[in-house]
Amino acid sequence: MAAKDKNIWILLVFLLSGLVLGGLIGEIASSVKSLWWLSYGQNFGLSNPIELDLSVITITFGLMFKINIASIIGMAIAIFIYRKL
Repeated sequence: MAAKDKNIWILLVFLLSGLVLGGLIGEIASSVKSLWWLSYGQNFGLSNPIELDLSVITITFGLMFKINIASIIGMAIAIFIYRKL
């Protein structure tokens, strides 16, 4: 038996919160001259959404990720905090 059982869902919550808060901080830091590098990142995903038309209902699928340096730092901090629990 492990000394400390850690739940994978808690790790996912930590990672997502680090990603979201880091992205928010990166966007805010883009307007600060000395912190512009925190907002440097890449967008990837579906630029044009995919539509499925079934005559009765139309379903649109789309997904876009915007990763920046601050969100990567936020995820690293989240993993560090998770390991300390």
